[in-house]
Amino acid sequence: MKQPIGIFDSGIGGVTVLKEIIKILPNEDYIYYSDSINNPYGDKTDKTIINLCENIVKLFIKRNCKAIVIACNTASAKAVKYLREKYPNQIFVAIEPAYKMVHDYAYDKPTLVMATKGTIKSEKFNLLFHKYNNHKTYLLSCVGLADIIEKGNHEELEKYLRKTLGIYKGKVKNVVLGCTHYPLIKNEITEVLGQVEFFNGAPRLAVHLKELLEEKNLLSNEGIKGKIEFIDSQNLKEKEERFFEILKNAEFIL
Repeated sequence: MKQPIGIFDSGIGGVTVLKEIIKILPNEDYIYYSDSINNPYGDKTDKTIINLCENIVKLFIKRNCKAIVIACNTASAKAVKYLREKYPNQIFVAIEPAYKMVHDYAYDKPTLVMATKGTIKSEKFNLLFHKYNNHKTYLLSCVGLADIIEKGNHEELEKYLRKTLGIYKGKVKNVVLGCTHYPLIKNEITEVLGQVEFFNGAPRLAVHLKELLEEKNLLSNEGIKGKIEFIDSQNLKEKEERFFEILKNAEFIL
């Protein structure tokens, strides 16, 4: 019996991370936990976020997960240090905004970092930002955006993006997608900003996860395609249906 990989987010946005992982680890089994009852995490206190994450981690440990992926930028920023110290024998892989990629590949171009308030205010992100700052970067706290994406209301999304992003049209060439929900709306962001280069930390996370599993000899070598189990904290059937619809499609438009 395969040991699964646990992956969680405050909702279904972490599916954008899972898609990248499956590309290079198709034979693994996965348990995806969508904590929709507590979505969004971005406006919660550090203590609340840590408690929510630890409860999910306990479930994954009980299910014998060989690795746990934190597919939520806010949870990664606020809770991963605590979790690694509390559970030192557990493999944790955490998403983070791909700001270093801007430094590596497009340093001289004006950049917009879209993230939750929790991520932008976090110590972890600020250390990253100040280390790689290109001095041409706008930091945008997208309060409520993950929730709008989660609900799937296209009209509300368009109105939000026009109001929030409109002032950056023509000013930025790079957009860092600092929340795992945001890759789901790349087309809608492009409609407002025009053609921009997107940066997303999920592909690098997938590679890092594979490297860790190889290092510890935990890769599933069976040539059988893995299974995916979906759990939602509200037990919402529509969340599960939408999750698998997104996972099936190469690109997803609300």
